[in-house]
Amino acid sequence: MKQRTPVSTIMTKNIIGLTRSDDLERAEMLFNRHKIKHIPVVSGETIIGMLSYTDLMRISFAETAPERDDSVDSVVYNMFTIEQVMVKDVVTVNSETTIKEVAQILADREFHALPIVDDGTLVGIVTTTDLLNYFVKQF
Repeated sequence: MKQRTPVSTIMTKNIIGLTRSDDLERAEMLFNRHKIKHIPVVSGETIIGMLSYTDLMRISFAETAPERDDSVDSVVYNMFTIEQVMVKDVVTVNSETTIKEVAQILADREFHALPIVDDGTLVGIVTTTDLLNYFVKQF
């Protein structure tokens, strides 16, 4: 296994993003359509927050309702904005950060995704799934 491999070799570059003006119904649609669990919230090319599927489920009755009723989600989602639900103090790394360093941050901070930012611009995202796929390929 290479010790100094940069995270840019495994990060996702085609970023699915949200803006603070998007609503939570759009966020849920993006999570489901793209089968992802983390979406950066951006202003232009600058990351201002991170929304996870878990964040969305925390404010939803979806997990406790015996049968899914989309009208319940709509009512709950309309009570909150992206900005109210997203994590604002986002930890980021740059594209030259090593995979080992990224793995250490994810493990220590118990995160499941890290945005990759170069010179203030969001250029990618790396998840624990990306790391696992990388490690599997190494063995």
